[in-house]
Amino acid sequence: MGLFTKKPIKQLMNDASDGEKGLKRTLTAANLVALGIGAIIGAGLFVRTAAAAANNAGPSVTIGFVVAAIGCALAGLCYAEFASMIPIAGSAYTYSYATMGELVAWIIGWDLVLEYAVGAATVGIAWSEYLNKLLEIFGWHVPYQWSHSPFEVCDGLGSFAGQAGVHGIMNVPALFIILMLTMLLIRGTKESALVNGIIVLSKVAIVVLFIALGWGYMNPANHAQYIPEPTIYTDAQGIAHNYGGIWGILGAAGVVFFAFIGFDAVSTAAQEAKNPKRDMPIGILGSLVVCTILYILFAHVLTGVANVNDFRTQGKEASVAYAINTYMAGHQWLANLVTVAILFGFSSVILVMLMGQSRVFYSMSRDGLVPPVFSALHPKYHTPYKSNWIFFVLVGAFAAFVPGDIVGDMTSIGTLFAFILVCAGVWILRRTDPNLPRQFKVPAVPLVSTLGIVVCGAMVAGLGITNWLRLAGWLVVGLIIYFGYSQKNSKLK
Repeated sequence: MGLFTKKPIKQLMNDASDGEKGLKRTLTAANLVALGIGAIIGAGLFVRTAAAAANNAGPSVTIGFVVAAIGCALAGLCYAEFASMIPIAGSAYTYSYATMGELVAWIIGWDLVLEYAVGAATVGIAWSEYLNKLLEIFGWHVPYQWSHSPFEVCDGLGSFAGQAGVHGIMNVPALFIILMLTMLLIRGTKESALVNGIIVLSKVAIVVLFIALGWGYMNPANHAQYIPEPTIYTDAQGIAHNYGGIWGILGAAGVVFFAFIGFDAVSTAAQEAKNPKRDMPIGILGSLVVCTILYILFAHVLTGVANVNDFRTQGKEASVAYAINTYMAGHQWLANLVTVAILFGFSSVILVMLMGQSRVFYSMSRDGLVPPVFSALHPKYHTPYKSNWIFFVLVGAFAAFVPGDIVGDMTSIGTLFAFILVCAGVWILRRTDPNLPRQFKVPAVPLVSTLGIVVCGAMVAGLGITNWLRLAGWLVVGLIIYFGYSQKNSKLK
């Protein structure tokens, strides 16, 4: 058997039929939509929006959201088809194994570490920023050196006035929240979904409230030049960005794409859905539609209330709370409420990403591509608890010691790469196995799948060569592991 040996669909379905030994089927369509919204509305909206406006597109970050949404919708249709006919834990990894073979499946599984594990670290860092904003209400904050990575230096602005030049040591709050949510996830999927559902209702209400109240505080001058002239902007870390013009918009789309990655995390829970063939398309596409509308309105209001320079200086961290406190007089209560809701909201994002990561490696472990420890289930809770603890160490290390901008862009490019392979996989499977039962079918294949590849590829191009090199380096490490361990231990072979 070669590197591109495919796993038969029948064998995939048999693997799902584990009865009491497997993952528990406890999630409904409503749980899955809430799971998707819980993962989608979070750091991407409340943190990456301001970063994309500052570094890439200014007010036209809203167009970046449209581009990202189109790419997600096209990929989402492909995800929905796969999830309805292959309702197995593992997301794009499982789909790739069935359509493009073992080596591609390994690459995508390894790539999904960037999406989920590194993504959870990004949100953990954002959680730390907003925790400090909440503590300011009580006149206190976590010192700069204990809330930032060793690669960051304080600029003396905002909460850390007078501390210019102080180096970060370790992001303790980010590590703490990841530990708490890892422990909750080990306790059980249903319990995690219940907590997530409560959080989702609260943060959607806050987003709608900010849009409604902030609309009247928008300054037309901030939108006067909606698409800035193309220039090069160098941020405080010395990284150059294409700002303005078409490349700025594509760069912004790649950055805010991070805000959409939650919908495909729904597909990792396929093996825990009560009726996956019906519920998975509802969960994936339903959460995507709701969040896209909220995102575009939110970005339009945020860039209208505050300006690009705010997001580059004092408003770089906890930007939403900064915009409200600075430009929306009399609404400090809203800033405080937003901060609390964001903290809860970020928690649900981290929860879903940690769950997605452990489920991908659960499937890979069952196939022999990673060690058996990743598929060991808790005797009482039936959750992959050992995998959860291992990823706590990995995610915690990223969150504690790597800057948020770097891990955020790594997450985006890793996810886009996964989406490209999923779009290609649907097309391939339509040709190689056209009679396979599909409860949900992507319309106009190969047009839709090809457009998905093109749009996602354009966003990858917009993220720039630095991120391409990081992705290449990450894949090289993955290939070393594959040829050193996975190929020899593959159960299919």
